[in-house]
Amino acid sequence: MKFIISGKNIEITPGLKSAVEDKIGKLDKYFTPETEVHATLSVEKERQKIEVTIPVKGNIIRSEQVSNDMYVSIDLAAEVIERQLKKYKNKFRAEQQAGAASLRTDFMDKDYGADDDEVKIVRTKKFDIKPMYPEDACVQMELLGHDFYVFCNAETGDVNVVYKRKGNTYGLIEPEK
Repeated sequence: MKFIISGKNIEITPGLKSAVEDKIGKLDKYFTPETEVHATLSVEKERQKIEVTIPVKGNIIRSEQVSNDMYVSIDLAAEVIERQLKKYKNKFRAEQQAGAASLRTDFMDKDYGADDDEVKIVRTKKFDIKPMYPEDACVQMELLGHDFYVFCNAETGDVNVVYKRKGNTYGLIEPEK
């Protein structure tokens, strides 16, 4: 695995670099040697945060963990990624057969018994998507008491999503073209 480690408001000491490479490096049994791991460590007040992103052809495996100790955050991130890999192994297997060769074959062949964690859609909802501006979609989302709202952007004609963020702000998700 190839590590790309960066820091925001924190100096990446040899100890932190070593901890990330050791803990996340234990996951190398799942990945091919050329797999890149992007780790961003940051400090905000008393919050020690690590964001780990591992691009796997067609997917992104990601974990963001926060604690009051960076080493604890690193441990938690490694655990979450390992759980995700085991949980979604069947999805990765189908994509691997279609050419996504970032995961090791010995991992793909092993059975972890995670069928109980399969993704199950239990409800489908259909509704009219009316063209509106993002600001109007935020108002509609608030009126409904939801955390996100799907709408057709009146300016672009694309399906977009607005969502609530921390600090009473909003986010907009648009498709790339």
